[in-house]
Amino acid sequence: MASSRSPAILPWIGIVLMLLFIAGECFYLPGVAPADFRKKDPLIVKVNKLTSTKTQLPYSYYSLPYCKPDTIVDSAENLGEVLRGDRIENSPYVFEMREPQMCNIVCKIKLNDKEVKEFVEKIDDEYRVNMILDNLPLVVPAQRMNQDSTIIYQLGFFVGFKLPPFSGSKDYKHFIHNHLSFTVKYHKDEEMDLARIVGFEVKPFSVKHVYEGQWSGNTTRLTTCDPHAKQTVVNSNNPQEIEADKDIIFTYDVEFKDSDVKWASRWDTYLLMADDQIHWFSIVNSLMIVLFLSGMVAMIMLRTLYRDISRYNQLETQEEAQEETGWKLVHADVFRPPTNSDLLCVYVGTGVQFFGMLLVTMIFAVLGFLSPSNRGGLMTAMLLLWVFMGILAGYSSARLYKMFKGTEWKKVTLKTAFMFPGIVFGVFFILNALIWGEKSSGAVPFTTMSALVLLWFGISVPLVFVGSYVGFKKPVIEDPVRTNKIPRQIPEQAWYMNPIFSMLIGGILPFGAVFIELFFILTSIWLNQFYYIFGFLFLVFLILIITCAEITIVLCYFQLCSEDYLWWWRSYLTSGSSALYLFLYAVFYFFTKLDITKPVSGVLYFGYMLIASYAFFVLTGTIGFYACFWFTRLIYSSVKID
Repeated sequence: MASSRSPAILPWIGIVLMLLFIAGECFYLPGVAPADFRKKDPLIVKVNKLTSTKTQLPYSYYSLPYCKPDTIVDSAENLGEVLRGDRIENSPYVFEMREPQMCNIVCKIKLNDKEVKEFVEKIDDEYRVNMILDNLPLVVPAQRMNQDSTIIYQLGFFVGFKLPPFSGSKDYKHFIHNHLSFTVKYHKDEEMDLARIVGFEVKPFSVKHVYEGQWSGNTTRLTTCDPHAKQTVVNSNNPQEIEADKDIIFTYDVEFKDSDVKWASRWDTYLLMADDQIHWFSIVNSLMIVLFLSGMVAMIMLRTLYRDISRYNQLETQEEAQEETGWKLVHADVFRPPTNSDLLCVYVGTGVQFFGMLLVTMIFAVLGFLSPSNRGGLMTAMLLLWVFMGILAGYSSARLYKMFKGTEWKKVTLKTAFMFPGIVFGVFFILNALIWGEKSSGAVPFTTMSALVLLWFGISVPLVFVGSYVGFKKPVIEDPVRTNKIPRQIPEQAWYMNPIFSMLIGGILPFGAVFIELFFILTSIWLNQFYYIFGFLFLVFLILIITCAEITIVLCYFQLCSEDYLWWWRSYLTSGSSALYLFLYAVFYFFTKLDITKPVSGVLYFGYMLIASYAFFVLTGTIGFYACFWFTRLIYSSVKID
């Protein structure tokens, strides 16, 4: 029998090994090993995408007619980088280690009307140029508003700036940053003549360069920037306007500064949070909610439930048993399978898959494996973990489905494998088509889209089936009490026990536990900032789990006490309703914090936040469901039922 199956299994093993090899090739760790440089060693500056918080549409650096090297070479990218829209290429900027340079000419260009329009549009949309040196992103130091001596670092420099119309003119004048004053900070080894790069900063200027005589390329002597005459660029008092058929000369300076910062701490500058007190406030706020809920759960479990169970178990006569009130009355109906039980199994399985992915990702992030120096590493890790957690999705959905006396496990498995990923992929495909229409580098290429589909169909779907097969072969989960064939009539409920009302109430507290941290996550995603406080995030995640579980248990207890035994779906939707508040907060954030003007960018924002809210619904709903599932089995197994 084994020999007859092995030929069918071999192709799958081959596909899985091939995909693992591709994933392994993608999941590299750039910048984990320090690079040592001797004096005069070449330093290669790479250029990344152009980014804007106003449009959220990244573009390749060479989509604008900047100076180009002889040949443009794309750097190796992982899956996460491609999905983020990173396009890392070489540049004409080449330094020599610890060799200061002044007024180096990069090139001279002349723009046509179309190119002028492109530059003007990018300046209007406040696009920033991103560069990388030794895996460190380029930053612009700036003074923090309303605070003394606090320097903050902004990623990338603006393409240019615009000034209001002068007298007699109606249009804004646009100027380009064509002179870059770089500062490379290094930490030197005193014993050996080696140094490591620990900082990469720039001050951009706009200057209308003038030269004498004939243009002779990089050796031309400029009168506006001449190190021999000690004429350097220190301001933008005579800026270079963007005009058609006019020369624009690009230049740069490089200064090297010795630094006390060690290589291992070089990212601290980028990741330093000046307002970490807010995060502690967030934790304390969340803990208050948890303590309040824990007190209620403790009161229910230790006092009310203990008293109920003792009283129920002491009933001796049939007359006393008939006078029962409260949650024991519905013992013969509480484990009756719900309507659309197969759909509930699918969503619970997907939630387990999502929970497993988040938990493992968070642990790796807290341990420091997902450093921001590994660009795209977080997204790559989450995708791969999602794929491999498919086995848990299949297992948990099949176990629950078998408990509901279901027989068509393959049908439920197919839904588990395709429903959530299919909906998300459909929305993602539409959004990607919109990005493609804008000719943005953020559009995922067809090859990457094919790789995602291959990961889904080649690994995730088979693993869901494997998990489902194992789960369905396990012994059925036995109910602690018998279920009657005829369902009991549910009495009329008070207004505050209305399902919609209790669900909406149930979602407030889980959302309240995370909304402060949510603000920082949204800021890092949509305002192009680093987020690396995974310690705080892990604590908030644990608090979210406890809050979802406790609020669902409390409301489930009240529901059962009012003789309403339809708790299966309500337990899922009670904590899952926090996703509604998340989406409403995303709407609030859009109108109060973002300056998005393009309709396409607005659609992108709400499309991605819809996906995030849907995922949050599945996660929190599953946590609430399992908490209520454990609670009901616990209390009904504690009482004597004749």
